Amino acid sequence: MALFDKAKELSGKVIDKTVEFSSDELIADTIILSMKKQEKVNAILKQRGSNYRVAGVDLEMGVPPKMIFGVRRISEESEVSDEGDREGGSEKNCE
Repeated sequence: MALFDKAKELSGKVIDKTVEFSSDELIADTIILSMKKQEKVNAILKQRGSNYRVAGVDLEMGVPPKMIFGVRRISEESEVSDEGDREGGSEKNCE
């Protein structure tokens, strides 16, 4: 009977953890954390001259929770365009 009691106790703990992982506060904190991580990683990639960026984040609130980053290659054209915009070199002629 001790084995059955132990299994019952463990299943109760899993249920408690599942409820804990689905709290609104935890979900909001996880979203904020993942977006900060995306911004930091993209800054490092840009600094190193990489043509790759973290383009999206998928969050899975399970046991264990998962944070999945989607990586995309950026085109060199958009990179040059972005640099021109930041330096004020991008002008549009509306004739």
